[in-house]
Amino acid sequence: MQTVSQRGIRRVIWDALTLDERLYTDAHEHPRYRRIAQWIVAFAAISHAIGSTVILLVYRASVPLLLLGFLLNSLSVFLGYYFWTLTIWKIGRWLHRPSKARQAKTEPFSPPSFKDLLSPIGFAHTPQVFNFLTVIPLLGRPIEIGLALWSLLAVIVAVRHGLSVSLWRSSLICGIGWPLVQVAIGVIQIWVQGWAE
Repeated sequence: MQTVSQRGIRRVIWDALTLDERLYTDAHEHPRYRRIAQWIVAFAAISHAIGSTVILLVYRASVPLLLLGFLLNSLSVFLGYYFWTLTIWKIGRWLHRPSKARQAKTEPFSPPSFKDLLSPIGFAHTPQVFNFLTVIPLLGRPIEIGLALWSLLAVIVAVRHGLSVSLWRSSLICGIGWPLVQVAIGVIQIWVQGWAE
């Protein structure tokens, strides 16, 4: 069984796409993979921005508006990533507060830090790298929803193993921030497209 540090980048990306729980369990233990996770989020942001910019081109938007749209759409993915990680970290810490009776019986559990969660949640953004496909006529919206759900499933797996919680708790933790991120990204897209019209 290979650890994350022994895997190549292609293998790491494949494991992220196939929701391999070992990747999400080991990811925060290897600092060099933090960079890979950040690159994945960067590629996801650029892919999202490309898809949105192509739509702006259809509306014959001006060059400054295209650049603004590209920047805002890229930033929405980056900010969404950090916001979602923050909500997961905060809720995870809150749910892991053990009772005094439980503390006396077991050794204290230390949930991962915010920084530790950035890698596995970054890897969970791997499906978003395909966001440029949202420009396909009639299939754009279903593809966007499918990729968002795929990322949600990946984050649930990442949180389940990163925080050592049940599937139900992991789903609850991730499900609280996910709709807020999706709404914020959608509002930015609609706002930029409204400017183009």
